[in-house]
Amino acid sequence: MTVTYHHPADPEEFLRHYREVHAPLAAKLPGLRAYEWAVAESPDGSRPRHFMVATLDWDTKEEALAAFASPEGEAGTADMANFTTPDGFELVLGEVTKTV
Repeated sequence: MTVTYHHPADPEEFLRHYREVHAPLAAKLPGLRAYEWAVAESPDGSRPRHFMVATLDWDTKEEALAAFASPEGEAGTADMANFTTPDGFELVLGEVTKTV
């Protein structure tokens, strides 16, 4: 799963909440194998399209969907309203193919 976040009105508050509240909630999702996030940067220093990108990995799509239906998933989903808006992020699921 990849979540891209658009530029927030208050980047410092967004990051404070994400680090202190949302990331710890997301880390508790059942079956989660890996969870990484980063503030986006462009190689040339220009403003990137997205403010932040997070990736979360499960063994299967079904496990990811079950994780979001769990109490931990419901808590993380409910927390989204505390630091972003419904149109402030995009979430996509996809099977990762590793080449190297």
